[in-house]
Amino acid sequence: MTLFRDTSPSEGTPAADGPDEALRRRLGIGRRRFLSTCTAAATAAIAAPVFGAPPALAAQEHDAGRDRGGDILVPAHRRGIILYTVRDATARDPLVTDLPSGFREVFRELARYGYRQVEFAGYRQHANAPGGADLESVQGARLLRRWLDEYGLRAQGNHGFIPPSWPLTTADVDTFKKHLEIANILGMDHMGTGGDPTGSSYRADWDVAADKWNALGEIARREGIKLYTHNHDAAYGFLLDGGPLDAQGRPTRSSGIRKLEYFLKVTDPRLVWLEMDIFWAHVAQYKFHTYTAHDGSTRENVFDPAGLVARHNKRYPLFHAKDGVVSTTNGMGYEMVPFGTGVIDYTTFFSRVGHRGYHNPMVEDDNAPSSTEPGRSLRYAKISYDNLAALRKRRR
Repeated sequence: MTLFRDTSPSEGTPAADGPDEALRRRLGIGRRRFLSTCTAAATAAIAAPVFGAPPALAAQEHDAGRDRGGDILVPAHRRGIILYTVRDATARDPLVTDLPSGFREVFRELARYGYRQVEFAGYRQHANAPGGADLESVQGARLLRRWLDEYGLRAQGNHGFIPPSWPLTTADVDTFKKHLEIANILGMDHMGTGGDPTGSSYRADWDVAADKWNALGEIARREGIKLYTHNHDAAYGFLLDGGPLDAQGRPTRSSGIRKLEYFLKVTDPRLVWLEMDIFWAHVAQYKFHTYTAHDGSTRENVFDPAGLVARHNKRYPLFHAKDGVVSTTNGMGYEMVPFGTGVIDYTTFFSRVGHRGYHNPMVEDDNAPSSTEPGRSLRYAKISYDNLAALRKRRR
């Protein structure tokens, strides 16, 4: 297993000439992504109505004026939402409701609230929505891109397909490349998954996961995409990497390093990125604060999510910004609530990690959809946007 230092990504230097190729290289994006971007721009130019700007323009201009001060913690163009939060809305039948339904109407509503970015959680919607049920195709991606452009939104990631095989099968590689092509059509910088690299606690399994993710990251980099993994609380638990072995020959104690901290060390920073789910990181802080060291002693190590990001800032281009109130009964320490209505100190978190023009916070609330209140998820999305936009640095 090769250990990697956290260095800046290197850029390839393919041999090519011509003004388009020179522009592509200055932009630092892959050929396929460059071509898809140019195609989308040309399509948007043709399709744009001559009588006015996209519906989101007024809100963008308002945000631009409001954000001129230096105390804004999350700039307007970085405010996003993962569509999992409003999954009931995209899945609604437009023939039986007056509420926004399907991707296009949901995009319009989110843009009206002020959002500028979305993270996908798959590409399915209700069959009666424009485009049909399944948009996980090149044609579907082109349609989604047209709607995103129409409402001034940018796709910034997707919780999608990561090959289950290792070594990789040809079929899995082909499917992975199809998803990279979709990501490029949608204009994404990043593509990822909603799961952890492995559910194991053992170092050997994380070594295997690192090899796999380095290989996938190299495939993604050739297509101009940064590959990222997403955490739940267990991934910031302690790695089992020493001490007495159990009956299966596996270690039973820890050096005190956390699983994803180890993953950061053994993956190539040019190929693998992370999306911190800040809620689950705080759950990990609550749950995993002591460990049994190799010598059998019990030691304390309280997790500092913002501190970890600050030490590896460029490895964390995306966040899930979800909030929680204190719970002493569910074993997690927190109960999810709309962003800005809980106790997680996002003012301090965003102030500490800095680089506000780099990170992309995506609002998320797993519990936003409601079977008894059909409009709740979008209402929560509006509340969350307003609270994200209101974050300011504390005055000294």
